[in-house]
Amino acid sequence: MQKRNTYTEIEDFLSDESFQAWILSKVDEEGWEEWTLENQQRAKLVEDARLILLAMKVPESKLSASDIHRALQNTWIKIENSQKQIDIRKNTKLRFFKKYFLSGVAATLFFCLLSVWFYKNNFSEAHETVTYKELIDKNSEGLVEQTNNSNKPQIITLSDGSSVLLQPNSKLSYPKIFTGNERKVYLSGEGFFEISKNPKKPFFVYANEIVTKVVGTSFRVKAYSDQPDVEVLVRTGKVKVKSNELVSSSDREVVLLPNQALRFVRHDLTFNKITNITQDETLTSSVGNIEQLSFEFTDIPVSQIFETIEQAYLIDIDYPREKLKDCHLTTSLSDQPLTEKLKIVCRSIGNNTSFEMNGNQIIITSEGCN
Repeated sequence: MQKRNTYTEIEDFLSDESFQAWILSKVDEEGWEEWTLENQQRAKLVEDARLILLAMKVPESKLSASDIHRALQNTWIKIENSQKQIDIRKNTKLRFFKKYFLSGVAATLFFCLLSVWFYKNNFSEAHETVTYKELIDKNSEGLVEQTNNSNKPQIITLSDGSSVLLQPNSKLSYPKIFTGNERKVYLSGEGFFEISKNPKKPFFVYANEIVTKVVGTSFRVKAYSDQPDVEVLVRTGKVKVKSNELVSSSDREVVLLPNQALRFVRHDLTFNKITNITQDETLTSSVGNIEQLSFEFTDIPVSQIFETIEQAYLIDIDYPREKLKDCHLTTSLSDQPLTEKLKIVCRSIGNNTSFEMNGNQIIITSEGCN
């Protein structure tokens, strides 16, 4: 029987050299990834040990019991220094607990508390470093990074015509031009994607621990580095979601259809498929205009069509109102990226109608309806 099968404490994992190599150097000669997937009951211990190793920035040398003991003593010193203003009675309890912990009897409880403290103070930066940033560093296409530091969504148009509505406090990395037989982008935060159809060139969204694969569809991905879950919600078409290679070598995919969603729980690496999003309060409360508005128009004034697009993407459209005031259109703009929507409307209006995009500002030029 493997020694690790007897591990019941976090310090058991911390003292294991092969575990250190797996977490700190991505060297998995002992099959830790496969073992963790097969032993889900120990997933919490493995995750807590991983967070502590990353937060302590332990080097790749041996981590002996004395090293652990010394590191914990240093941690206690920091904790006690921050508690100097607490009354003597509370300090007495703290010293008693320290002695109790260092004797090894309450080690598990302390590690749990310590892991929570490290999580709150270090997890956001550390986790982003080992997912979003690391994935970007592995890419050799020469990526462009767009960061939304404003308080409203920003529209990003990709070289293939696909569009991304990037939410505040989010960022997207993508190549200037998609080459090869795949289209890959990297998300940290939240974005609504409308993908230009190309069956020969599937589109991949890498977001934290998951990868979403599509051919042509619209969907939302919510993957903030400091939140416990990653969510994918499909509006139109079909997507396939799986773990990225940094988390698991499994090829298992979860297929999502329109109005279905998936919640990936980062804590225990589980996929929860939601077949009826209306029964999930968290999802329904976060649905935006672009996911609710209809883009099916029958004999509708052009002004109303432009207003719907403005509401969906939170953009401004400047157009010659007098020349287009009597124009009505019948068209379907569903399952189309923003640029394709605008092209369809302009072609339908005719008379040399065209558009120009400048960030969240759209300018329509036209001589009127056909």
